Amino acid sequence: MLLRIVKFLKDLLLASRLFTILKPLNHLLGFLFHFTKLTSWVNKNSGKFIKSDFYTPNRNYSKRPFLYKDVMDHYALADNPVHYFEFGVASGVSFKWWLANNSNNDSHFFGFDTFEGLPEDWGGFYQKGAMSHGIPDIKDERAKFYKGLFQETLTPFIEDHNAFLKLPIRKVIHLDADLFTATLFTLSQLYPYLKKGDVLIFDEFSVANHEFKALDLFQEVFYVKCKPIFAQNNFYQVAFEIE
Repeated sequence: MLLRIVKFLKDLLLASRLFTILKPLNHLLGFLFHFTKLTSWVNKNSGKFIKSDFYTPNRNYSKRPFLYKDVMDHYALADNPVHYFEFGVASGVSFKWWLANNSNNDSHFFGFDTFEGLPEDWGGFYQKGAMSHGIPDIKDERAKFYKGLFQETLTPFIEDHNAFLKLPIRKVIHLDADLFTATLFTLSQLYPYLKKGDVLIFDEFSVANHEFKALDLFQEVFYVKCKPIFAQNNFYQVAFEIE
């Protein structure tokens, strides 16, 4: 009887369209929902990291390379082969760091970006087209760049590199596209090729409606477990290992 009443009330509310009055609050309510989930995640996981700077009163973006160095040292990647993928290259600062700090000739580095800025507004402060940079001028033959939306470039890349992606070499996947859409798309496309020990690095993880939301949904939908390992800037930059 109770179930029938609940169904009746739900259908009545749908028919009445009463909740359309909340439409102007959709973004705020969505942010509050995901920020609450982020806060719960921090409470649950902050003690699980190998190394974290939480809590610090001010973010210091010059500390980003410290996280890369922690990952590199932990997995002994300086001399061993690595397949590095960066989604959101921008000016190429982090991409160049990984190239400079890995000396193995069998390593490969792939950079994906529109190189025309953000394809949509982000974070309430950055407009479509913000953070536009040209393709970095890099002479290292191990590096290749793919220009365009991930939705346009990643699927053809996977089709052309199917066997390569299955090689038993650790993948480091740097997700720096900022956007929920781009981050979730990337994770979903790479899912069949992720293996235990691969590393995911997020550059704006604590933006609740974007990178955090993308990883949260990815783990829920694909039943993937990601172990937190390193963090900087109050979980703005976070590294995970695929379990």
